[in-house]
Amino acid sequence: MTEAPPIQRHYFVDEAGDPVLFDARGNAMPGQEGCSKHFMLGVLDVPDPVSLAAALEALRAQLLADPYFHGVPSMQPERRKTAWAFHAKDDLPEVRREVFRVLMTHEVRFFAVVRDKARVLDYVRQRNRNDVAYRYQPNELYDSMVSRLFKDRLHLTPEVNVCFAERGKSDRSAALASALETARQRFNAKWQRSTQSVIRARESSPARDVPLQAADYFLWALQRHYERQESRYLDLVWPKVGLIQAVDETDVAPYGAYYTKKKPLTKVSG
Repeated sequence: MTEAPPIQRHYFVDEAGDPVLFDARGNAMPGQEGCSKHFMLGVLDVPDPVSLAAALEALRAQLLADPYFHGVPSMQPERRKTAWAFHAKDDLPEVRREVFRVLMTHEVRFFAVVRDKARVLDYVRQRNRNDVAYRYQPNELYDSMVSRLFKDRLHLTPEVNVCFAERGKSDRSAALASALETARQRFNAKWQRSTQSVIRARESSPARDVPLQAADYFLWALQRHYERQESRYLDLVWPKVGLIQAVDETDVAPYGAYYTKKKPLTKVSG
């Protein structure tokens, strides 16, 4: 008996780096110390969010009960770090290794879009020369990457649930839903189709929606590759990678570089 196709998809979206290009005085930040060179948006396709969340919560309870971590600051509840939610940047190396071990046992698939902020800055300056009224907004880059990230992901099931990691205090659910609709329209235009999937977009925190913690770990591995030329974490999770779109790596093709399981991301351009 063949297994019935899934009715819905569950996607969990997070970012690495930030889309900020200018400081409060209007000075360009890319290339300056402390400013990330890249901005990345990643989505984790999680067929069974309940199972993944349960596994990560069980791991956290196990680690918090381990005497080895007694007194570690990040493991104290009042610090609101590992004791609350796994976050690769804050977690100890020993904790990271255990989280990666759990992630590799689950049927998840990771997709990401990578932008070179220096190239984005060039585009913004060129647009300013052509339109003096134009003012760059960080959400503009974020939303455009949402549309790019989901262009081929919204027609696969009748229902699509997209959970975005919260960004600041403002509720951007409507803007994110609009970016997803743009992605659907681009897919329809490209393939001359009319997809009817029901799309639900919402924002949440990693503590409330645990699979966001898993998305953070995949993004952290990708960020280490690009920002520090340290690839061992990305190599570890590569079997779970579906597609990495490096939009600004245009040496070979004007649309950028696409990295897949058959074409691994092995070096950093530039």
